[in-house]
Amino acid sequence: MATLDSSSHSRALGSNMAPFNGVKVFSATMIADRERLGEKVTAWIEAHRECELSQIVVTQSSDAAFHCIAITVFFNERPRA
Repeated sequence: MATLDSSSHSRALGSNMAPFNGVKVFSATMIADRERLGEKVTAWIEAHRECELSQIVVTQSSDAAFHCIAITVFFNERPRA
């Protein structure tokens, strides 16, 4: 997993954001996939308990034919012993 400079990213996303060193993006355009997206995010969070969540951002974009939902999870991964 790539290490990020959380100070510059925190300023871009808002001053209240906690430090982070990782990002996981979940996205879907098909309706069935969009309906299950929250379950996928929940399963990932449960499987990565070593990650301390900093913020979750939900975005939606559309064009004439497609609607896309993205859930972006910012987290701080604790160093492994």
